[in-house]
Amino acid sequence: MFRVGIIGAGWIACKMAEALAPLHDYEVYAIASRSKERAADFACRYGIARAFDSYAALVEDPQVDLVYIATPHSHHFPHAMLALEHGKPVLVEKAFTANAREARQLLDEAERRGLFITEAIWTRYMPLSMKVRELMESGIIGQPRVLTATLCYMMEGKERIMRPDLCGGALLDLGVYVLNFARMYFGTDIVKTVTNVVLGDTGVDMHESLSLTYADGRMANLQAGALCLNDRQGIISGTEGYIRVDNVNCPTLVEVYRNYELVGSYPKPAGMVNGYEYQVMECRRCIEQGLRESPMMPHAETLSIMEQMDSLRREWGVVYPMDSALS
Repeated sequence: MFRVGIIGAGWIACKMAEALAPLHDYEVYAIASRSKERAADFACRYGIARAFDSYAALVEDPQVDLVYIATPHSHHFPHAMLALEHGKPVLVEKAFTANAREARQLLDEAERRGLFITEAIWTRYMPLSMKVRELMESGIIGQPRVLTATLCYMMEGKERIMRPDLCGGALLDLGVYVLNFARMYFGTDIVKTVTNVVLGDTGVDMHESLSLTYADGRMANLQAGALCLNDRQGIISGTEGYIRVDNVNCPTLVEVYRNYELVGSYPKPAGMVNGYEYQVMECRRCIEQGLRESPMMPHAETLSIMEQMDSLRREWGVVYPMDSALS
């Protein structure tokens, strides 16, 4: 049995508990919250063996094989560091940390201790995401030249979006997905970035558009925001056709078009629960093989994307309290 301990008992922790519940040989073994009552309620709801009102108590439990950090962005660094200091492998919810400095410190600490750590950017681990790359590299759409991705939700009333001390804004919550979508399929050789942003009353980014130009002339046009609903699509356009991903946040259908005619359709795997399970499966595989990072989300990628988001926030004037130590 592979036992997961969750730090944080919010919405995303519920999704993880739901993902692992039907799986053989996996379980959410422990939940920790700052509230004893909330931890107990979560444990009762999902049939979890241990409920803690102390994060330290969870990471000290020898039965925990993997610690999943499901707290707000602002708290990922201290909570992941706590797990590492107690010798636990860690799966850290996206965005990995508040900024690149924190990310670098976590990765360095994991390396020093010989521990596995990875970012829970769930789209990186999904079978359909890998299918998109396979299709793109097969040549079925010719030479890929333009990528578009958009991800918007109505979230302007949510506390974690509006508060700078919680690393609020659209970028770390939603923009990270469209940035990862571009990275997965178009890589890192970016020579020019043009952006536009709408800031909210609290100074965080509420809606942004990004245009990336690559050294070979390809372009990626990305949009993320917390002020509207949209189609959440990702499209990779080539010289002979295009690939359409129905949802860059959680792909459930990939379609291939040549000359505007549908020539291939690929649904999500029949056994998929909600998509969160794949990242835990990958963590287990890596831990059992003695790996310290996953090839599906290398440490260099996590750090590079954090640096990219730091640069965007500096351009926009979006500052978090955790940035005070940045040079």
